[in-house]
Amino acid sequence: MTLALGQFRQSPGGAVGQDDALGRAPGHLKFERSRLDAGHGCLYEARKAKRKGLLARNPFRLSQTPIFVPGAHADFAEAAERSRGRLVPEPASRTRDAFARDRDRIIHSTAFRRLKGKTQVFVAHEGDHYRTRLTHSLEVAQIARSIAHALNLDQNLAETVALAHDLGHPPFGHAGEDELQAQMEPWGGFDHNVQTFRVVTKLEERYPGFDGLNLSWETVEGVIKHNGPVSHKLDDPAWKAIADYTATSANPGWDLRLGTFASLEAQAAAIADDIAYNNHDVDDGVQAGLFTLADLAEVPLIGPVLLGVRRDWPDLDERMVRIEAVRRMIGVMIEDVLAETTSRLTEDGIASTEDVRTAKRTLVQFSDGMLADLGVLRSFLFDRMYRHYRVNRTRSQARRILAEMFQLFMAEPEVMPPEWSAKAASTDLHRRSRAVCDYIAGMTDRYAIEEHHKLFNLELALDL
Repeated sequence: MTLALGQFRQSPGGAVGQDDALGRAPGHLKFERSRLDAGHGCLYEARKAKRKGLLARNPFRLSQTPIFVPGAHADFAEAAERSRGRLVPEPASRTRDAFARDRDRIIHSTAFRRLKGKTQVFVAHEGDHYRTRLTHSLEVAQIARSIAHALNLDQNLAETVALAHDLGHPPFGHAGEDELQAQMEPWGGFDHNVQTFRVVTKLEERYPGFDGLNLSWETVEGVIKHNGPVSHKLDDPAWKAIADYTATSANPGWDLRLGTFASLEAQAAAIADDIAYNNHDVDDGVQAGLFTLADLAEVPLIGPVLLGVRRDWPDLDERMVRIEAVRRMIGVMIEDVLAETTSRLTEDGIASTEDVRTAKRTLVQFSDGMLADLGVLRSFLFDRMYRHYRVNRTRSQARRILAEMFQLFMAEPEVMPPEWSAKAASTDLHRRSRAVCDYIAGMTDRYAIEEHHKLFNLELALDL
């Protein structure tokens, strides 16, 4: 089947978002770039749309026509029946394929449940409606499935990598990660991607036959490589935890090929992460009063979308304008990814999963125009949200909480809960620091605040 990229172009139909029907084509898809410029360039650049004919009259009405027709996976997609298996062999499930089983193990893990109490920008107690790591992961998984569905990839694998990608994040968002990096600098460092890897391969204790979750090779590969090859990071002390998964390690049969790209499904999860956080940070920032919709009017990407919403719904209240704009922006970004990715698959002659891994560049990607506009949006968010004085105050408090607990646990590991103090009791300070780091990294925001209070505030219990 031949797919013309012009099929990504917008129609004059009703405005829709990321929930549009996206179909699939059977077998190996062939793509044509014939009408890319006519449809792709105006997906989000309203300021240029006046030169684009019909699309200029309604630049944000995405097509309601399915892009693909349902069918088998593309030749460059992963397939559970061809999985390289698990590190510890297990009988296959009678009810699920290997990737669906991985997904279910992640959902049932302790680390996944804790995501409900971990936040990215705001601390968990600051409001009930801001995104947590859990709601973010669910949004990423939904977007990843949509992209995988449209590109004829394995949806279960894309969803699984998306659900797992934040399992290693510590409390208090990026402030928590920055502080653990600082505290662990003398002891081998800290990286949230490596911590996620350690969670799924070692730290989760739910099965009597093995440490971790014993996930499929393709899932573990996607967890550590979804942002691209990582072999160049092996000299970083924080990345030594993955040294056992190379061709020269103790498990050469489970070489994760760290110098190659991960599957298209993992790449879909990675870009879904970008789509989700850029949109929900806009949503949360407005809700928090850090900036207004009016402040966004001149910002590329979101500004033209807001203009389109107000044109279509002139009497809509500000709350619904915000919600509709975020919904449309997610759809616009997905459409951009689909157009750019199909172009790259064609230009690079990608015909197999091996072609994907040995490609010279990331294949699931935004267009250059979208990347430029996202850069401006991210600069706006950095200045008006991530470094807002209210957020800075929270970051400062969060870092002090983690620093004080880390230093106390290193000096007095016996004040940690028994299961952790036993691990931290070693006289080897590198081993002790890793146990302390693992304990803190697994905390939720609220638990960290409460634990810090118990450790540094002596209160009298009065019998009244």
